[in-house]
Amino acid sequence: MPPAEPAFSHLDVPLHLEPMEAKSVAELPTGPGWRYEPKWDGFRCLTFRDGEAVELRAKSGKSLTRYFPEVVAGLRALPAKRFVLDGELTVAVDGALSFEALQMRLHPAESRIRKLAAETPAALVMFDCLADATGRSVLDQPLSARHEVLDGLATKFAGSRVVTLSPGTESRATASRWLEGVGGDLDGVIAKRLDGPYRPGERSMLKIKRLRTADCVVGGFRYLADRREVGSLLLGLYDDRGLLDHVGFTSTISDAERPALTKRLEALSAPPGFTGDAPGGPSRWSTERSAQWTPLRPELVVEVRYDHVTGDRFRHGTKLLRWRPDKAPRQCTFDQVRGAVAA
Repeated sequence: MPPAEPAFSHLDVPLHLEPMEAKSVAELPTGPGWRYEPKWDGFRCLTFRDGEAVELRAKSGKSLTRYFPEVVAGLRALPAKRFVLDGELTVAVDGALSFEALQMRLHPAESRIRKLAAETPAALVMFDCLADATGRSVLDQPLSARHEVLDGLATKFAGSRVVTLSPGTESRATASRWLEGVGGDLDGVIAKRLDGPYRPGERSMLKIKRLRTADCVVGGFRYLADRREVGSLLLGLYDDRGLLDHVGFTSTISDAERPALTKRLEALSAPPGFTGDAPGGPSRWSTERSAQWTPLRPELVVEVRYDHVTGDRFRHGTKLLRWRPDKAPRQCTFDQVRGAVAA
């Protein structure tokens, strides 16, 4: 009997491929040649299928396969035996997408994952195609051509409960209406050039949100002044040298979550925390107590909302929106905030 062929050997696109990223801008771009798509509130996911082999990869490069068994089973049931897709994993609860339900899937216990998969099944919203039904790469083809391939696959997948095709439009007016409806399922609008190839790892798309947000590394924290519980998280972004610079803080932490969060942070305590610009010492505006901070290993990522950026720092305190276990700390760079959001 001949040896079995290794999984995914029929695909031209490697499993370690980085997804194309988006740069935040304040307004929708104008002029011809743009395609606009909703930005869904989920986990970005590259999906690989080669026969019975299926792999789900997060933006961080980590495998999501074990956490979404119902998606894997649904992909195996599709008529196309080979493809690579770019999309968003989503979970709906009571008719609305729930990021919290997605986060709950990242659980070490398989029994818990199976239970959640049955109670709140996930789906893949696909918006780009990286390899066609033969496994051939289409990365170098323009978006318009890739979408012809994607539309063909979507026709084959009609009726699937696991895979859906994201809507898109070339009308800026339609995209503006989507942007006005941001909230709930919709996290913003993505703009892509119709003539552009797929550029792995590059911020070649544009991301428009009504509220400006950034994913930051938690490089340290400060205790409350009156008790040994976390009072604020110190935020960092990686610079062009690969150093983690302190860029601001968030203190929007509820009293209910402080005890558990404090224990979680203390378990990660380790110097130096920030390897570039670090929080400063006491000043005429701060006491010695408020200037003290505890460094952390750079493992936690949070998404925060901010208003202005001045001198590579958030001008004011930020609002903590959510934890991002799906993001790798090294993906939290200044590219998110430079250029488009200067004060």
